[in-house]
Amino acid sequence: MSATPIPPDHPRVTPYLAVDGAAAAIDFYRTVLGAEERMRMTGPDGRVGHAELVLGNSVIMLADEFPEMGFLAPGAVGGTPVVLHVYVEDVDAVFAEALAQGAAELRAVRDEFYGDRSGQFQDPFGHRWSVATHVEDVPADELERRAARAAGSAADEA
Repeated sequence: MSATPIPPDHPRVTPYLAVDGAAAAIDFYRTVLGAEERMRMTGPDGRVGHAELVLGNSVIMLADEFPEMGFLAPGAVGGTPVVLHVYVEDVDAVFAEALAQGAAELRAVRDEFYGDRSGQFQDPFGHRWSVATHVEDVPADELERRAARAAGSAADEA
């Protein structure tokens, strides 16, 4: 038995993705997000039973979908309500690479009132990603003013 209940090389919360095509998804995440593959276990049927990717100080676990076990990818359940948010060094370059690798744009990259430049895409496997680069530290009073302005603009558009 381990003396450490939480492994030291795992963050407290780790997303676990069911993917229809896990091997291709691993390649996509490595190419687009710069993820490093920490480990992969492939079953006798060729499906990825478990893999771990490292992005900075985060870990993403993933595996091929296993419908027989109720482990289903987004396409099998009509999409996903979950968005994975990742800070990157150059959001414009990462976003462009995601689109070049087959992702679909959900929201173009833009400067946000809270100091991030961000955009959203859906990867070819049905998972949604928000990628951002922090470009400005916004003081609390200014953040409040900007948020009110943004809320007013959203209300005007509705």
